[in-house]
Amino acid sequence: QVQLVESGGGTVQAGAALKLSCVVRNGRMSDYALGWFRQAPGEEREFVAAVSRRGGESGYADSVKGRITISRDDARGKVYLQVKSLEPEDSALYYCAAVLGYTDFTYYIVPGAYRYWGQGTQVTVSS
Repeated sequence: QVQLVESGGGTVQAGAALKLSCVVRNGRMSDYALGWFRQAPGEEREFVAAVSRRGGESGYADSVKGRITISRDDARGKVYLQVKSLEPEDSALYYCAAVLGYTDFTYYIVPGAYRYWGQGTQVTVSS
């Protein structure tokens, strides 16, 4: 059973940067497409960024494009989400997710495409 564990969240001031990490356990990470989603209270889970297996392609939500970078280190079993210029609207529980990738260039932007999820790491941005 693949397990995902996120870390790196916290409470920061607007304009700050954070780097979220997600450890992927019990699976050959290079076989998995990975994604980051976020969910604020009372809101639906929202796509943030995704990367195909082996990092061939990546994609971002329009709302975060230019401020967020997804990267993966298959040797370390980790996927990262670098977020800069944080805004109060970025406050949410951030989740990483994994699914066996179809090709080296396929990534997924809908939550239903993913099989495995972490428990989330909270990001709170104060103005």
